[in-house]
Parts: sequence; C-alpha cells; structure tokens
Amino acid sequence: MFPKKLQKRLEERKANNALRQLGIQNNLIDFSSNDYLGFSKSEIIFNRTHEFLVGHNITHNGATGSRLLSGNHPLFNIIESLLSDFHNSESALIFNSGYDANVGIFSCIPQRGDIILYDEYIHASIRDGIKLSNAKAYKFKHNSLQDLEYLLERNREVSQETNIYIVTESIFSMDGDSPDLKGMAQLCKDHNAYFIIDEAHAVGVFGERGIGLVQHLELEEDVFARIITFGKAIGTHGAAIIGSDALKQYLVNFARSFIYTTALTPHTLANIHAAYHELVLTENRKQLHKNIAHFKSEIIENGLQNYFIESDSAIHCCIISGNDTVKLIAQKFQEKGFNIKPILSPTVPKEQERLRFCLHAFNSEEDISNVLKLLATLHTYG
Repeated sequence: MFPKKLQKRLEERKANNALRQLGIQNNLIDFSSNDYLGFSKSEIIFNRTHEFLVGHNITHNGATGSRLLSGNHPLFNIIESLLSDFHNSESALIFNSGYDANVGIFSCIPQRGDIILYDEYIHASIRDGIKLSNAKAYKFKHNSLQDLEYLLERNREVSQETNIYIVTESIFSMDGDSPDLKGMAQLCKDHNAYFIIDEAHAVGVFGERGIGLVQHLELEEDVFARIITFGKAIGTHGAAIIGSDALKQYLVNFARSFIYTTALTPHTLANIHAAYHELVLTENRKQLHKNIAHFKSEIIENGLQNYFIESDSAIHCCIISGNDTVKLIAQKFQEKGFNIKPILSPTVPKEQERLRFCLHAFNSEEDISNVLKLLATLHTYG
C-alpha cells in the first residue's frame, strides 16, 4: 500500500506535466551538464588521481566512518590546506556535497533572534538549511540592492544584538546571472552584516586559475563564508566552506550534516587534489570563455536576445512559458542530437519555465551555432 496523500501529490505532478524521472546516460552533444571544463572526463586527472594514491601508498576503498570518529584520513588536512591557500582564506572544511555544506552552515550559524536576508532565487539547499535554523528569514528581490538595503534598514532596528546574514550566489544556477557583489559587500559593511556567498558555479570558471568571483573581485576579507563545490567545473564530488579558523571550529562542533555522516573516501580526496592541480595548468577555461562569447554572439545573430536572460557565465537560459511547451521543444532538440534539459515549474516560477543551456570548453563552435539555429526555427513558444 502507498499513502493516499502521497499518491495525490504524484498525480498532481503528472497532471501539471512536472513529474520528475531519472534519465539515462546518452551520447548526445552535451549542453546540459555542469562539467564546464570537461574535467569529469579528463584522463589526465583520472591517471593523476591513481598515481597520487599509489605514490602515497593509499589502498583504502572507504572512509570507515565520520571524520569525528574514524574517517579523518590524513588527506583531509592536505586538501583543506590546499583549498585555503588557493582560495586565500584562513581555513577550509570539506563536506560531502554542496547540499550538505549549505544545510550544515545555514542550520547552525544563524541563532534564535538573528535574521537572514536571502535572494529570492537562492538555491533549494540554502532554503532547506534556513528552514532548519532558528532565525527569522526574509527574501529580497532578485539581485536588488535597493530592496536589500530597505530590509537591512528595517531589520537593523529590531535589536542591536541581532546578527544579520546576507546570502546570495555569485552565479545563479537557474538564471546564470550574477549580483553586484561589491555593492552587497558595501551594504554589509554599512550595516555590520555577515556576507555568505555560494560560489558553486563560479569556481573554476571565473578569475585567474579559476579562483571564483569573490577573489576575482578581491572581496575575500568582506565575506564571512564562501561555499565552493567540486561537482561543477572541478569535475568530481564534494564541497567545502571557506572562511576563518573560528568558523571551521564552530562547524566541526555544530554542523550536523558534517558531524553525522561518513566522510568522503580517500579516492575522492585524491581526485579533488588532482583536479585543483589541473586547474592551475589548464587552457580549458580560456576556451570556455571563447565559447561563451560565441554563444552570445549567435543569440544576437539568430534574433533570440529577447528570450534569453542576460548572462556572462556558462549558464544561459531561454524562457519558454509552460511545462508542456518547454518539454516538447527540449524533446525536439534531443531528437536532433543535442542534450538540452527543460527546467519546469515548480523548480522555477510558473511562466518562467525555460531551456537551460550549459556551455563547456569541449563544445565546438559549429555545435553552438547549430543549436541556436535550431532554436530559432522553433517558434511555437513565441
């Protein structure tokens, strides 16, 4: 038997053509994955990971437990030191995933009586962490400094003992756009607020060596915590929270998604090490930005600029209202050999359904041109 209430929710999803299903791997031209630099398929990184493990005489398959029990392999200190040096911070703490990192920090850092101000388009993992906290939370209009400043001024009067946390992403995963991080940092200074930035889609893509937007803009000293993930441009798995030594100590003691889970395996840690080594050497980032520029020029060439959200990142979204319509068009792309995913409501707001194009260093100019020419022929969404 299956509970009727749950079955009803599934039926509602089906009726809205929004039922999620697991897909299968395919050989279509990739315009959907987060593997921006192609690192997940890199034989160089694969081989360097193996060589690192053999060279350090590491033969463990599993972590054996949480880091506070038996799972704190010596590689954690090596990788966390590498991360703090690379990202110019006092400390780094590795989590099992970006979801775990966001749930961990937002559930334990803001205290009762504190206030969280978050962008209305913030990632679901951050929202889940906020729900687990004891703080009050208010959303501000997407990328709006004016609305954020209004909320800061209104809430600063609540109590001088209230800590305010401002939360945003440096690159938004469903829009590909970026906020005015310098402007937000100044507002944080003006109102004594703590700034937290999710850099999941910026690290590896922006800045010298792929350091991310926070460092590229020289805002490290203005940011309380940065969340970086290894499952996007880095091409492997896991995440880290970058910040002060005190922040790391606090998270080790109070972040439940860190405390109560089995640690990452030595192989994953070695894979992160190899990927960061390649990040310093690769030319893939330059090619990725060439492809981004070509994609944007082809949008204009095909007269599609009114349908796309403005973006300089590897994520470009074409608004196509309606789950039925956007799924149909995505299917047409797949029939033509292009792997492009529809983003449906309720993942995005109704009437904001979209095709999400993810660009990579390995996409050819010809494929980019062809995919946008095909989009221009599909006027059923106009």
